[in-house]
Amino acid sequence: MAENTRLYDLFQPDHYDVYLDINRAKKTIAGTTTINGHASQPVIKLNQKYLHITAVTVDQQPVPFTVKDDEEAVEITLPAAGDVKLSVDYTAPLTDTMMGIYPSYYEVNGEQKQIIGTQFETTAARQAFPSVDEPAAKATFSLAIKFDEHPGETIIANMPENHEENGVHYFDETVRMSTYLVAFAFGELQSKLTTTKSGVRVGVFATKAHQPKELDFALDIAKRAIEFYEDFYQTPYPLPHSWQLALPDFSAGAMENWGLVTYREAYLLLDPDNTSLDMKQLVATVITHELAHQWFGDLVTMKWWDDLWLNESFANMMEYVAVDTIHPEWKIWELFQTSEAPMALQRDATDGVQPVHVDVNNPAEIDSIFDPAIVYAKGSRMLVMVRALLGDKALREGLKNYFAAHQYNNAAGNDLWQALGDASGLNIGQIMHSWLEQPGYPVVIAKVNDQGQLVLSQQQFFIGDGQDTGRTWQIPLHSNYPAAPQIMADREVVLGDYQEMRAAADEPFRLNVGNNSHFIVKYDDQLLQDILDHADQLDAISQRQLLQDLRLLAEGQQISYAALLPLLTRFADSHSAIVNAELYHIANSLKMFATPGSAEEKQLKRFFNLLSQDQVARLGWLPKDGESNDDQLTRPYVLNAALYAHNEEAIKAAHQIFIDNQDQLASLSADVRGLILKNEVQNFGSHELFDQLLTAYQQTTDPSYKADLRMAIPTTTDPELIKTIIGHYKDSNVIKPQDLRAWYRGVLANNAGQEAAWSWLREDWQWLEDTVGGDMEFASFITVSAGIFHTPARLAEFKEFFEPKIDTPGLTREIKMDIRIIESKVALVEKEQAAVNAAVAKAI
Repeated sequence: MAENTRLYDLFQPDHYDVYLDINRAKKTIAGTTTINGHASQPVIKLNQKYLHITAVTVDQQPVPFTVKDDEEAVEITLPAAGDVKLSVDYTAPLTDTMMGIYPSYYEVNGEQKQIIGTQFETTAARQAFPSVDEPAAKATFSLAIKFDEHPGETIIANMPENHEENGVHYFDETVRMSTYLVAFAFGELQSKLTTTKSGVRVGVFATKAHQPKELDFALDIAKRAIEFYEDFYQTPYPLPHSWQLALPDFSAGAMENWGLVTYREAYLLLDPDNTSLDMKQLVATVITHELAHQWFGDLVTMKWWDDLWLNESFANMMEYVAVDTIHPEWKIWELFQTSEAPMALQRDATDGVQPVHVDVNNPAEIDSIFDPAIVYAKGSRMLVMVRALLGDKALREGLKNYFAAHQYNNAAGNDLWQALGDASGLNIGQIMHSWLEQPGYPVVIAKVNDQGQLVLSQQQFFIGDGQDTGRTWQIPLHSNYPAAPQIMADREVVLGDYQEMRAAADEPFRLNVGNNSHFIVKYDDQLLQDILDHADQLDAISQRQLLQDLRLLAEGQQISYAALLPLLTRFADSHSAIVNAELYHIANSLKMFATPGSAEEKQLKRFFNLLSQDQVARLGWLPKDGESNDDQLTRPYVLNAALYAHNEEAIKAAHQIFIDNQDQLASLSADVRGLILKNEVQNFGSHELFDQLLTAYQQTTDPSYKADLRMAIPTTTDPELIKTIIGHYKDSNVIKPQDLRAWYRGVLANNAGQEAAWSWLREDWQWLEDTVGGDMEFASFITVSAGIFHTPARLAEFKEFFEPKIDTPGLTREIKMDIRIIESKVALVEKEQAAVNAAVAKAI
């Protein structure tokens, strides 16, 4: 595909009149788009993809045009440069790719129905109407939509509908916005509405397959989030309404279309009477993420996709800021520590990873830069660092000025740093440049030298082989000793006499207190032992951080992996959910050192039982009235460990709960429902049970129950049932394309099914590419595979299959990265296997 040239340089649209006639029965679109704009020269180009253009006119007179499909464009020769009003007539197909304008399928009382929705980010608006489909090409839009309408249907869009005439629905003109934010949807929808303090109408929309109460939670979060952001940003929400729409088929998690945010059903709808706390937290953060975008991304938009982080990193931080205000009892920043922080630290330690700011031109490459661990997670950690440096007063003042200066227009990263720097007096741009432009992150080595001086040094941290090119970062150290500088810009700094500082502080020396900065710490033995001797005095985030940093150092082969074992038993009785999350992250990683079915795996299962048995006895299988959030969130970790350990009492208890509720499985407590189903599949499985659960999966409309079934069913060890699951991968009536990756991963992670799943991926790769290849998550099928593989044999097979595809646009970086990821695990197992298994044997 040709390089994506900037069409905006040639033609600057000002306003679009978009008329669409959509026929669901024939799966066709007939459209006319009229564009007012300014042509810098007589020959211009508009983006188009899959459009069959029948006529282009200027002042109702035909003008020459040439379709250039390889450029996703149409070249148009105008009578002259200057202001112009041109119209394009075209037809296009409705597709099932979940991109552009597409149908979502669902059932009500056994009858299949569909609603039409849109997904235009990154470059799919051109599949719906000809345009300059670039973020900088902001314009206003007037939508007029006709469809094969029947009574009882609803149509919604970015702006309110102002009238309907002859079956055509006309909507108010939008504010200036980018093409990829245009959105509409229609079908048989239910809704619940409310109004914010400032008068913004807020609504949640879904199909009628759902219970009305499933809309309540999202409506409350959305209303309170908009009110929070209007206050925090000190900038009014700029549209008359904010609709939240759950689509039955949706490739991404959610999309911030201005005024009409679209979501996967699982990330918007939930049963308020039976949904786990962690699922409520997830849904809340997704909603607040998308609504943060209504200002940061929509009101002010990045100039080009290389500054995608400017949208996503900021929204990723603000989702936590908002939820922390709406539900302070959730301690939502602890979720940040178990999701964003480890994701960023893991991915960013692999040589070859992209920086947060990355050059991109080819349309296929644009989708590939949506690396959630970097653009979202690492970027949000960068901004958490900024927030910690500035404080909220300067942050809010800077943002208010940023929005005022750039509203309805575009900005680059330096514009944000300038606004924040002006508000705070700090040169934020200089500090952040090293984090934005460089891939990777540092390990800060803290040691006491032979002269008794406490010395800090920084170097790039790698998991696996990495080429150290001498990078340095400006590191916000956040130390508890005043001798440490606020920012460490040098490769090495001497703090002074350690014993004097230790006596004055009366506590162990620590860096990155709060774990808000994007680096890890390697303490020498003396400093580390001092921290461990006082570990009980650390808060939960600091305890978790200690375990996490040591795990990463072990994965980077800077310390022995076997040295982690005593720490697991030391923290096994912690009542903190985030400590247990990291503890069992480490424990589960021990599985790669033990061959399935071996004597080493049997002793590892005994170790898992040792870790979990007291907690299982304390917490039990079922939630208790009045228990803490930490206990609710910890229970699944310890019960899952008990099942892996084949703890007979735990297995028996879960089975009894299943028996007692086998006619109403959906009503099982959502906190443990998935594990009860998993236990039944693994230990009491049968073809009848399989059929029962798979039927329930197809019939339920509860996204949380669906996720539990999707997790449990693929854990079967029956080869025939595994074959049946894989046989459904291509059947969208059973497994929707949006859910296929989770089903693939489930079987791949099952030792009994890994070979079958891996064979399917290789044999049906072309089908997969044809089905979801235009989706920004397509490359994640590669990531999922690399996340599980850790043997020399799988590495060889992975390379054999994917190396010939390494030049495929959008896949190049992912393939190279994932080869390195598997190589690092293979090398780690080879080096540490004997020591780890010996440490496990000693621990039990």
